[in-house]
Amino acid sequence: MIKQHIHILTFCFGLFTGHIHAQEVKTISKSEVLTKVASQNLSAKISEQEYNQAKADYQQTNAVFLPNITASYTGIVTNNPLMAFGSKLNQEVLTAQDFDPSRLNDPDRVQNFTTKFEIQQPLLNLDGMFQRKAAKTKMNAMQLKSIRTQEYLTLEATKSYMELQLVYKAVEVLEKALEAAQANLKVANNSYKNGYLQKADLLSVEIRVNEIYNQLLQAKSEISNASNYVSYIMNEDDSLIFKPSDSLFVSEVIVGESLILSEERSDLKAMQLASEAYNSIYKADKYSFLPRLNAFGSYELYDDKFLQADANGYLVGAQLSWNILEGTKRFGKAQKSKAEYNKASLEYTQYLSKSKLELNKAQRMLSDAENNLKLNELSLEQAKEALRIRTNRFKEGLEKTADVLTAETSFAQKQLDYYQAVFSFNYAQAYLQFLTTK
Repeated sequence: MIKQHIHILTFCFGLFTGHIHAQEVKTISKSEVLTKVASQNLSAKISEQEYNQAKADYQQTNAVFLPNITASYTGIVTNNPLMAFGSKLNQEVLTAQDFDPSRLNDPDRVQNFTTKFEIQQPLLNLDGMFQRKAAKTKMNAMQLKSIRTQEYLTLEATKSYMELQLVYKAVEVLEKALEAAQANLKVANNSYKNGYLQKADLLSVEIRVNEIYNQLLQAKSEISNASNYVSYIMNEDDSLIFKPSDSLFVSEVIVGESLILSEERSDLKAMQLASEAYNSIYKADKYSFLPRLNAFGSYELYDDKFLQADANGYLVGAQLSWNILEGTKRFGKAQKSKAEYNKASLEYTQYLSKSKLELNKAQRMLSDAENNLKLNELSLEQAKEALRIRTNRFKEGLEKTADVLTAETSFAQKQLDYYQAVFSFNYAQAYLQFLTTK
């Protein structure tokens, strides 16, 4: 019955492996993943467009300094006394007869074509200048946010690549464990046929083979999951199965000033700039109480015929305007912007405190991961030696089957634990770099 189960599992494993091989397997390096994530990831592109939006908002504030110029061409036909007299006056065609009261009160039909150029030039707009400053600060903050998004994606890409390395190591360990288990099963079968081994011991060895088959199937499935996530962050087709070209090894320990949290870190600086932007908006709302000074001018061409201009005139002036009272609207707006500024300042202080907390936690995580790595390395050597001794004694009939199976299970698990410890240590390193990037 057990042998039948083994055959079934072997058949299932063959089908699954065939499915994996049916998909295209592509070898990929860590640098290639990082490059593609930086250039193709959708989150990075979204962040870039957010910066472009902020940049466009800032460009709109050029209106605080630059003139507003318009041109128009208007044609009218009228017998309105005032309009008819004014049109003739602009066309410079008035005669003495036009002052006849009967003609003034009941003029003939008059047509007029006007070409008009207008310019409006801001001279003094204090609230507009602070709004411009706020827009520029926001643009710089969005640029820093975009940089931080790229830094996070680098961390995420590094993690996903290490996960891909880890699942391939797990498959490698389990394949070797399966070979060892099958070799032990062969020895157990021979011992059982010769009467040196009981049926229960043989069944235990067969069960162990079944367990490894099952673990190997799950590990093979994890390769697809890890590959799909790598495809996702690179924004590529998820039908590929990736295989890492770089091996999983212990990275160098980080030491020195890089462990210090810098307030120049892109996300912290972005929040600081956001707070400054709210402060500028608050000042703009306060200065909206002051008057605005604008210059204006126009140049006009007149004629009673289409696309002709026999007469012209110009107008130049300046306007000092002061919106004295808008009910309580401006007072409420200023109070709101002040509250938003205070809120942004508090959020920055809170985020800075939280970042320091995360850094302390990450340093402890790295220390724990380093200690765990050393312990797992030692345990792996011990488990390897224990398995070697018990396997040799088992072949000579001097060791119990249960003890060999226990040693075999322990060695496989210690291998998996060791590679998991390498992954945890390397990720702790990468995360610490992410937190201390300037």
